[in-house]
Amino acid sequence: MSQVVLTGRGLVGGVAEGEALVTREAISGWGGVEPREGRVIESRHELVGQSFAGKVLVFRGAKGSSGWSGVFHLTRLMGSAPAAMVFTTMNTKIALGVVVTHVPAVTDLDGDPFELIRTGDRVRVDADRGQVIVTPAGG
Repeated sequence: MSQVVLTGRGLVGGVAEGEALVTREAISGWGGVEPREGRVIESRHELVGQSFAGKVLVFRGAKGSSGWSGVFHLTRLMGSAPAAMVFTTMNTKIALGVVVTHVPAVTDLDGDPFELIRTGDRVRVDADRGQVIVTPAGG
């Protein structure tokens, strides 16, 4: 399969590339993420035990308290932040979180990222252009 290009709205500029880590679930920052390793620790989350450090995190968005942005800011300071974020649901938690994390972030895509991106795919996020370029794993 060839590359897929999605277009959306860039929130934090920049370009990053990495392996995709995909979940249809929102992530709780406060109490749901261990910031030293960027690991999801929310016990009922499908990514529990997995680290998003250096990966392109494709997810629904943020849930929980406003502490979400503080935890993701810590991941940046500790070197365990995602390389980029692609998400589908905008709220104040995610907006502030992507700003303090300082990683390229894109939302409002013209295609469903959960149908078009799989964990392990290579993803390039060009938030300056609002583009997400997906190269399927093994492709």
